[in-house]
Amino acid sequence: MSAHLMNTYARLPVTFEKGSGATLQDINGKTYLDALSGIAVCSLGHSHPAISDAICLQSKTLMHTSNLYQIPNQTELANKLIQLSSMERVFFCNSGAEANETALKIAKKYGNQQNITNPTVIVMENSFHGRTMATLSATGNPKVHEGFTPLVDGFIRVPFDDVDAIQALSNNPSIVAILVEPIQGEGGVHIPQAGYLTALRKICDTNNWLLMLDEIQTGMGRTGEWFAFQHESIVPDVLTLAKALGNGMPIGACLTKSKASEVLVPGNHGTTFGGNPLACAAGLAVINVLESNHYIPAIANKGSTLLKRFKEALAKQTGVLDIRGKGYMIGIKLDRPCGGLVATALEQQLLINVTRNDTIRLLPTFVMSSEQTDELVTKLTNIIKHFLK
Repeated sequence: MSAHLMNTYARLPVTFEKGSGATLQDINGKTYLDALSGIAVCSLGHSHPAISDAICLQSKTLMHTSNLYQIPNQTELANKLIQLSSMERVFFCNSGAEANETALKIAKKYGNQQNITNPTVIVMENSFHGRTMATLSATGNPKVHEGFTPLVDGFIRVPFDDVDAIQALSNNPSIVAILVEPIQGEGGVHIPQAGYLTALRKICDTNNWLLMLDEIQTGMGRTGEWFAFQHESIVPDVLTLAKALGNGMPIGACLTKSKASEVLVPGNHGTTFGGNPLACAAGLAVINVLESNHYIPAIANKGSTLLKRFKEALAKQTGVLDIRGKGYMIGIKLDRPCGGLVATALEQQLLINVTRNDTIRLLPTFVMSSEQTDELVTKLTNIIKHFLK
């Protein structure tokens, strides 16, 4: 570890030098099964040839011009995202936090246009929206807030998956929007009851609020639909994406519809690198691969099967409190802190994650083979059983 890097990560004792599909290889030649996908980023695996070729070709042609000029790749990617999502407009940026910052600026200005003096956004307990000052303020995790007070104001926090708690705020004249993850990823893979988003859509329509969905982790097929909101018959006013959109190339997007599409005008917002030809070439390649190989319909079935296998393998295991998931987004909650399992799994050449201190989070690549799926289930089940003994 370099002494010149800021001490912002407790890095694991491994250095990877190359990857292929669902595996990574370290500098000593050892191969690891990646069940984390770079935290839901490399859904199509590592070094996917079609994406690598698109990046290579574009890098030899044109990488950056700035948003002062027309960018054909950006226009084409926007058109594809609009077609897939039923939204209307797109702002491209570089990360999920930036996409959520864009959404929050839209909410603030939307409120100011209605002469609301303190535009306020409803956010959820246990949520995660980013590390910038506004997005960490929106995040529902006190640990993320520590050391950064005073936080940005203008947020009201309520329990996740509690429609009544939101309905009770309908008479608050300062509220302009709801910001919510369809599934809480960093929060421990919490899946709301069916109809939750539909109920929020109705509340927003009744109160003239914006429904803003953070799909940084759930978007681009992770749950078995292009976007998690498509499991219900709704469309949000604002949708944020990043992570899997570039399969490793940094790119984020904030999509808008109807009244949210007219809020920002030239001078209100911008980005130097966002939506450059290189990043958008990667985004286009990702969508083309997902479409041409019909990955997303398969993820719903494969994820359901994987969830079932873990439930069967751990059905009688004392200490396993819950196994939940949707698509290739799975959480296994234990009755005790289990952060040490990340290092244990690493020793067995398996990459996993533990979030909220007690929940093993799995975000496998879509290209994981049947044999690799067997390896994941067998290894992780044995690791959990040994740990709980």
